[in-house]
Amino acid sequence: MQYPSKLIEDAVTEISRLPGIGKKTALRLALHLLKEEESTTGSLSEALINLRQKTKYCKMCHVISDSEDCTCQSIRKDGSIICVVEDTPDVIAIQNTSQFYGYFHVLGGIISPIEGIGPNELHIDSLIDRVKNSDGEIKEVILALSTTMEGDTTCFYIAKKLKPFNVKITTIARGIPIGGELEYTDEITLGRSIVQRLRYDLEGD
Repeated sequence: MQYPSKLIEDAVTEISRLPGIGKKTALRLALHLLKEEESTTGSLSEALINLRQKTKYCKMCHVISDSEDCTCQSIRKDGSIICVVEDTPDVIAIQNTSQFYGYFHVLGGIISPIEGIGPNELHIDSLIDRVKNSDGEIKEVILALSTTMEGDTTCFYIAKKLKPFNVKITTIARGIPIGGELEYTDEITLGRSIVQRLRYDLEGD
């Protein structure tokens, strides 16, 4: 693709690094920003820099936050249920269903030997500690992970880790298509899956 200037080319190259954005879309966005007021582009740049430099993660549930102190505690929720998800987009997706009123726990990924991601790279130990130190307050852990082989492997690992504790382990109902990504599931299907969750059974135990 021919560009009228090196500045445009550099902008297109960087914008096209974003997921789902090709060179043509990146060029259209770059030209649009070029036509906007300089203050608009400056505000966008500042917001992106702040996003990268100032974003924190809750030390307890690992959800993206403005501070490391858990803001979940300030919101009235059902403290007996924890919903375990892969990442923050899944938290947003489930919250948008208005069908879940408990707390979340973000793993920060799923177990994937191919990508070199093992249990120690995820926030699994802190989940176990939350259950262990809850003095029986936590009654149920919902494993709301993507229905992929890696997701199922992660569910099985967590279920084995939680087995010694007196806690009910459930998974979201399989209304979510096998191999589907949770954050792209429509809200009605996702909400129904939360409401009709199933007990997680360890085969052979």
